[in-house]
Amino acid sequence: MPTVILLDVSLSMTRPVQLSDGTETTRKQLAISGINTFLDHLSIHSKLEFIALMAFSSLYEERCPFTRDYSAIKAELKNIEDYDKTCIETAFHGLGQMVLGEWGNNTACQIVLVTDGSTGIGSMSLKDSLATAAQRSPSQPQFPLPFPFPVKLHVVCVAGANEPCVAKAKPLYQRLIDLSGYDGTIQIPENLQTEGNVTALFQKLAEDMYTSFKGTLRCGNLESKIVLSPAPLPFTKTTDFSTQTYNVSDLIELCGFIAVADIGSPMAISRHLILPTNTTASQKEANTNEIDLTDDVDEASTPSFCVLLHGALKVENMAALVTLGENWFGFIYSWADSKKKSNLMLTVLTPGSDVIPWLGDLNELGTADMYPPDQVGSFPIRPNEKRSYSQNGVVWIRQAGLQSDIQKILRHARKLPDKTQQFYKELNRLRKAAVSLGFQDLLTGLASIFEHECMQLPGTAHPDSALQLQHAADMLRKSQNRDIKYILMPLQTNYTAS
Repeated sequence: MPTVILLDVSLSMTRPVQLSDGTETTRKQLAISGINTFLDHLSIHSKLEFIALMAFSSLYEERCPFTRDYSAIKAELKNIEDYDKTCIETAFHGLGQMVLGEWGNNTACQIVLVTDGSTGIGSMSLKDSLATAAQRSPSQPQFPLPFPFPVKLHVVCVAGANEPCVAKAKPLYQRLIDLSGYDGTIQIPENLQTEGNVTALFQKLAEDMYTSFKGTLRCGNLESKIVLSPAPLPFTKTTDFSTQTYNVSDLIELCGFIAVADIGSPMAISRHLILPTNTTASQKEANTNEIDLTDDVDEASTPSFCVLLHGALKVENMAALVTLGENWFGFIYSWADSKKKSNLMLTVLTPGSDVIPWLGDLNELGTADMYPPDQVGSFPIRPNEKRSYSQNGVVWIRQAGLQSDIQKILRHARKLPDKTQQFYKELNRLRKAAVSLGFQDLLTGLASIFEHECMQLPGTAHPDSALQLQHAADMLRKSQNRDIKYILMPLQTNYTAS
């Protein structure tokens, strides 16, 4: 998952540190050395991860956008200057905008906050921000946590564990982690006497954050050792009376194949890139927790089931249904990010066998030769019963949807009396939705719009136009007409359209 390194460049980071070998450095330089160690680990074991760098003091600055070129981040670290006091809230505001602009609100993100234990002073301090987070007026900037996207926060303090500022800052940092909604960590070296203590801290953090998922992909007698990137996270399913946590099994087994068109776009938890691993390299690293992804498979000389499966799915435009655990399924398919390159991808569905309504129970799927030819159809299967509705329901998720429905009614209103039936049909449709949602102000506002349109009618307009608009406005304002089953009917007049 993408990671943002948030580096504190306030004046407190320039405080000198006396090392055990007699040399002197600063907390900022120790932090940069640790970040370089962090990036070195990723370049070997998790080189597909996207990393971004942001520096902050009282303001924030995006120094390097999301990239896999870790050398560019290292070069940028050398050019970061020192600024004024610390303001973590401002940095989180900028971080939220950067992640939303790049990944949206559905992609989980990790944040590594590198600081020295100083939480700022005055109204810009972290203590003051947390104290006033729940008391701000709508006109004030709201506290950025929790973020609108899933995030795991890790705080790294480049300070001694016995320093007074660290003891005061730890409860505040823990409050930030709690507000983020996911389990994070607070990392503090035992002392700053040697640079190795700091680099070892960042090395351990990288190992904990980016543990590779090692498993086996099997289909009958064929199998292949694989790595999933990024590693799948445990999924917790909460119901009314129970909570259950699911973990992806080390053995991913193929159940069958289905056309990609029949799958459609079901709701998924996550998507992962499937990478085959070299068997020799896997044996060498059997006693370690990581797989070196730099050991690429020599496809020209080494047989690989992943290569065979990828080619077959790509040519046939099919997907493979796989089991990830007990009553937990996913799909493997070929996905192309360009015309020349395609990858083998895994989509993890929500736990359960009925998660794709148009396919039914996934445990009951069979082959086409099990049924007579006249009973074999394609997905989705249409129900035999007649639908009880004749048009799509009204959905107002964004302001543009509501505005579009109102504009459609006004277009018919300007063509009265020729569009009388269409005008009242759309008006009743919108009115029913407003009453269902308790959106009574919409009806009052629409009545005012009709009265305004009535006043703006040209002299050449048909007399029936003004009468119908005023009639609709009056009916919308009457409280006795707020019944959801009530239908507005056109006003009967003696005029005829000319």
